[in-house]
This record gives sequence, C-alpha cells and structure tokens, in this order.
Amino acid sequence: MHRYPDIEIYLAQADTERISDWLGAVMQAPPLTASGKLKWRTEGQREGAAVPVLLVAKAADGFASLWFDSAATPWPTDVDCARAAAEALGCEVRCSLGGWQPGDDPDRFLQVTPDGNEQPIDWPDSGR
Repeated sequence: MHRYPDIEIYLAQADTERISDWLGAVMQAPPLTASGKLKWRTEGQREGAAVPVLLVAKAADGFASLWFDSAATPWPTDVDCARAAAEALGCEVRCSLGGWQPGDDPDRFLQVTPDGNEQPIDWPDSGR
C-alpha cells in the first residue's frame, strides 16, 4: 500500500489530554505542549524515525487539525489514521478521501464516526 508523505485529519473535539494519551500510546510521543495561540506540538517516534505532530484547535468550522509531518506514522493514509482516531478518541473525524491530485474536488472528505460509520461528505473550504 502507498504510504502518504504526511497525514492530516480533522477532529470534532480537541481534548489535548486525550489526544496526548493516544499519541503516547501509538508513537511514544510526550504530552502535547502549547506552541502559540490554539496550537500544540509534540514529536513521536516510530521505527527510529521522528514524527513531528501539530494540533491546531478550531482550524476549520470548529474542527481541530491534527497534522503528522512524516511518512513514518503508524498509518499509511489519512483514512487509516481517521479510523484509528475516531475509535480511540470517541469523536467524529474528517479527512481527505485520498491522496489529492490535480482535478480532484478539494471539498470532498470522508466523515468517520466513533461507531465506525463512514461516508463521503461535501465540506466546502472555509479556511482549511
């Protein structure tokens, strides 16, 4: 399976303590630390590679952006990460439907709920 160079998901709830616990469990990341207004950072590890992580609260329509700036994440794609996050964090998660290519509709996302339901949605760009 093709591994994305980075991963970004959007969380309906940005409980930094719960997100920190999850990141610690999946990639031995220390707790998130404040890094400016509504921003937190940490750096996880996976198979000897650093995985920088940035959480931005209220990044898009009240959703928080969680960005992994590395291909060395535990998940090969945004969708895989969204599924894991929805289950672990117990909140709605949104992500791109796949690797974006020119000509793709930038407003099409996958919505994943904690109960495992998934559906493509239109989520028009409002500052994402």
